[in-house]
Amino acid sequence: MKFFIKKLITLIITLLLISFLTFTAFSVIPGNAALSRLGKDASEQQVEALREEMGLNDSLPVRYVRWIGGAVTGDFGESYRYEGISVSSLLSDRLPVTVLLSVIALVIILVCSVPLGIASARHAGEWGDVVTNQLTQIIMAIPPFFLGMILTYVFGLILHLFQPGKFIQPSENLGEAVKYLFFPALAIALPKIAMVVKFLRNSVISEMNKDYVRTAFSKGNTRTGVLYSHILKNALIPVITFFALVIAEILAGSIIVEQVFSVPGIGRLLISSISNRDYPVVQAIVLYITAVVVIINFIVDVLYQFLDPRVKTS
Repeated sequence: MKFFIKKLITLIITLLLISFLTFTAFSVIPGNAALSRLGKDASEQQVEALREEMGLNDSLPVRYVRWIGGAVTGDFGESYRYEGISVSSLLSDRLPVTVLLSVIALVIILVCSVPLGIASARHAGEWGDVVTNQLTQIIMAIPPFFLGMILTYVFGLILHLFQPGKFIQPSENLGEAVKYLFFPALAIALPKIAMVVKFLRNSVISEMNKDYVRTAFSKGNTRTGVLYSHILKNALIPVITFFALVIAEILAGSIIVEQVFSVPGIGRLLISSISNRDYPVVQAIVLYITAVVVIINFIVDVLYQFLDPRVKTS
C-alpha cells in the first residue's frame, strides 16, 4: 500500500510539473495571440482590449492556476484559431480517432511480436532466427512515415485495398474506419514489432541460461513445458516495462503518420495548431500525450511489483 501511495504522489507531482513546463513554454514564445486573432490591421486599442479579455495581461502564475484549474475539469479554454469553439470540443472530435489508431497498432504489435520473439528465441541460431534478426534490424531502421508512404503506394494506389484520403469517421461506419486505420497502424507498428521481438528474444535466451531452468529440466519437464511454465513468465517481466516505452512511441508516431494517411486525429490537429499559433490547443494536446505516458508508466510500475516479488517497495 505504501508503494502504491508513493507512486501515486509521484504521479501527481510529475503531472503538475509537466503541465507547468508545458504552459510556461508556450507562454514565453514570441508572438501576440490577440494580434493573430484580430489580424495586422487591428488597432493597438483593439489588441489591448482583446488581450485583457483573454486574460493575457495577468501574471504567469495567475494564468497557470486558472488554466490548470480548468484542465482538471476538462476545460482548456477557447481556440485562438477557431473563435468561439472550445479546445475540448476540438479534441473530442479527433481524440477517438487517435485512440482507435493507437489501439489497433498496439493489438498488431502484441499479436505479432510475442509469438515471433518466442519462436526466435526457441530456435536461436537456426536459419529462421537469423532471417528474423536481419529483418528486425532493417525494419527498425525505417521511420514510420516512410513505411506509411510505402503502404499507401502499395495497398492504396496499386492494390486499391483502401482509398488514401477517404477516411470515414468511426461514428459513421466503425468497420470502414478500422479498415482504413489498419494501414497507418501497421506503419506505426512494424518498427515496434521489430523492437519487441529483439527484446523478447534476448530476454528469453537470458532466462534459459539460469539455474532454475536447469533444475526444471532435471525434473523431467519437456522443453515446451519449461518454456511456457517457467521461462516465459520471467522473461515477460522486463518486456512489460519495455511496452510502456512502446506505447509512448505509438503516440509520437501517430502524429506524423496521421499526416501521411490524412487521418483527422490529434496529430494533424497538433501540427496545424502549431503552424497557426493556436497555443491553447497545442498545450492541451501536449498535456494529454505526456499524461498518458506518465499514467501508463505508473500502471506498469504497480504491475511490476505484483509480477515480480523480488521488487521491493522501497
